[in-house]
Amino acid sequence: MPLAPQRADVPVTIDESKCIEGCTLCVDMCPLDSLAIDESNGKAYMHVDECWYCGPCAARCPTGAVTVNMPYLLR
Repeated sequence: MPLAPQRADVPVTIDESKCIEGCTLCVDMCPLDSLAIDESNGKAYMHVDECWYCGPCAARCPTGAVTVNMPYLLR
């Protein structure tokens, strides 16, 4: 069975195939500093499991790589 390329249980997921290497727009927008840049590949990832589901990270991403997995009860 192949491993999942990213965790699906975190509030914010980032599609690495769409993420622009070196871009920090989503990281800069996060009020909780939940996102960071992976130094090995220059792409964003969620490094802590905290999120206010505010959405600026996803809205600011120019390629649509960032998805906020908002719980059903908050929609």
